Amino acid sequence: MPTPLNQRHTANAIRILAMDAVQKANSGHPGAPMGMADIADVLWREFLNHNPNNANWANRDRFVLSNGHGSMLLYALLHLSGYDLTLNDIKNFRQLHSKTAGHPEYGYADGIETTTGPLGQGIANAVGFALAEKTLAAQFNKANNAIIDHHTYCFLGDGCLMEGISHEACSLAGTLGLGKLIVYYDDNGISIDGEVEGWFSDDTAKRFEAYGWQVLNVDGHDSEQIRTATLSAKAETTKPTLIICKTVIGLGSPNKQGKEDCHGAPLGVDEIALARDMLGWENSEPFAISDEIYQAWNAKVAGQAKEDKWNAQFADYQAKYPDEAAELQRRLSGELPSDFITKADEFIALCHTKGESIATRKASQNALNALAPALPEILGGSADLAGSNLTLWKDAKGVQSHADGNYVHYGVREFAMTAIANGVALHGGFIPFTATFLMFMEYARNAVRMSALMKQRVINIYTHDSIGLGEDGPTHQPVEQIASLRQTPNHFTWRPCDTVETAVAYKSALLTAHAPTSLILSRQNLPHQARSDEQIALIEKGGYILAKEQGELQAIIIATGSEVELAMNAYHSLSEQGVGVRVVSMPCAEIFVNQDKDYVESVLPNAVRARVAVEAGITDYWYKFVGLDGKVIGMTSFGESAPAKELFKHFGITSEAVVEAVQSLI
Repeated sequence: MPTPLNQRHTANAIRILAMDAVQKANSGHPGAPMGMADIADVLWREFLNHNPNNANWANRDRFVLSNGHGSMLLYALLHLSGYDLTLNDIKNFRQLHSKTAGHPEYGYADGIETTTGPLGQGIANAVGFALAEKTLAAQFNKANNAIIDHHTYCFLGDGCLMEGISHEACSLAGTLGLGKLIVYYDDNGISIDGEVEGWFSDDTAKRFEAYGWQVLNVDGHDSEQIRTATLSAKAETTKPTLIICKTVIGLGSPNKQGKEDCHGAPLGVDEIALARDMLGWENSEPFAISDEIYQAWNAKVAGQAKEDKWNAQFADYQAKYPDEAAELQRRLSGELPSDFITKADEFIALCHTKGESIATRKASQNALNALAPALPEILGGSADLAGSNLTLWKDAKGVQSHADGNYVHYGVREFAMTAIANGVALHGGFIPFTATFLMFMEYARNAVRMSALMKQRVINIYTHDSIGLGEDGPTHQPVEQIASLRQTPNHFTWRPCDTVETAVAYKSALLTAHAPTSLILSRQNLPHQARSDEQIALIEKGGYILAKEQGELQAIIIATGSEVELAMNAYHSLSEQGVGVRVVSMPCAEIFVNQDKDYVESVLPNAVRARVAVEAGITDYWYKFVGLDGKVIGMTSFGESAPAKELFKHFGITSEAVVEAVQSLI
């Protein structure tokens, strides 16, 4: 190293805060922050365009700590730079209600761009940030005014690169030529189990070169090498850059650096004292940072100057291009166009008037054709299933060929697709949607959870929703997936039964600004259901009476999606027998249960215990609505390979079975 460690006080401040906070919490990961401190010092103090006074400045550079277990690195950077993260927040690391959670949590503190911790998803989010920046810039920049012009920087470690999602995301990033994505790899050779060479022997440089990335190698503790590599990365505008930084984990800890001992456990009081000596840190008190160090780090004045310069640039843009400026502001605010609800309601009414009996995946495509032209912020894509998911609408334009496009051909990358969409949503200016078969939501499951955890408006289009897809067999036939999605907090699952409910589902998803929505759609054609205007208005409540009982109410049938047809057939049969039965269509149970008690009671009177639910999915979920004395008709096993009609009969999901179940309860 060209400079003695005891002279690198700005970087050592990160090390001090990290080891002290982890020690006080008696929990955490000091190794990565201490090992990456020199890289972070160069990036944040010399290159990162940000403003601690306004963490949401639209044209800031984005920084993602993909190896989120090293969260104290990010917290130290935010604190030292002048963000609203105090020394008391640092001291409360990993404590209840603290801004400094165990892993960075989006929304807990200014400057945290995304929640990281599940390894590999941070780099996929970063790809989403870079994709959003490139696309938004192409849509709004002018030859004489590049109003959107920022970089995405990402730190990652061995664990992120071992996770398969890193391959999916980084492969696509190379294909898309995301030249403003710069990634620093903490190549310390250590994971929880020890030296990674026993389980991770990839040639990472060749791997990323094969993706189409620029790859640079540096000593991760040599500031000049880091600086030079960063300049080279910024100069390469057609390829993303991976900077492989050879580092020592836990650098500064004399007995634990370079070992797994410092990866995920406190160093210990005695070792911290020795580390202070090794780092040349004069003050032995925990968390002690001198005024000189704070002054060297504080970015509030420089950051405000950068934003002020951009604000002047935007004022010029606004004067020359007022319509574009207003549209950009609207989109960055996350507000929908003022006439969106009117247009959505007009489309719902049109679906009702036309009364088409089509697959809900086709109804979904119709919704995209009707609503996407009014929403230029839509940035959708499918995992190599556009022709089956029916996600290509008439104005769809691929970003691979058109930088200002609105559609991403993700290839067979369900997990990365969803995590990238999370990054797009977090960046702002877009409403992303993803698409695949419902069964392959399983590949994307953790990224779906992350969008819910971060309260992001991401729309997931999942087609081929049941055994109704037929001959592809049990590997492709979802059974337990819908229940899993419904049980995810802060997530809404719509399974519409026809074109009208599909249109309402889209309206709801687009209006839901702080939660993701999954649309569960059929492969097979479904009949149009007759409704009054009053019933149509009630669909958005998640559940409503589709068919009212004739005479005294004796039983209730609850159904979703393709099984609403079975419920209606059973209704007609039972009504002819003089049974007072009603059909409740419940396209979104999560929304329904959050309605006021009076409405829920009006739909599902507590006194009526003869209840039957029917859905071609796992049965357990529905007992919360029918009670243990009710009956659920659905799947209790995996599917089989056969035509759809044969499968429904084979598994006993028929209108006759619904009739028999009701009769047995009254």
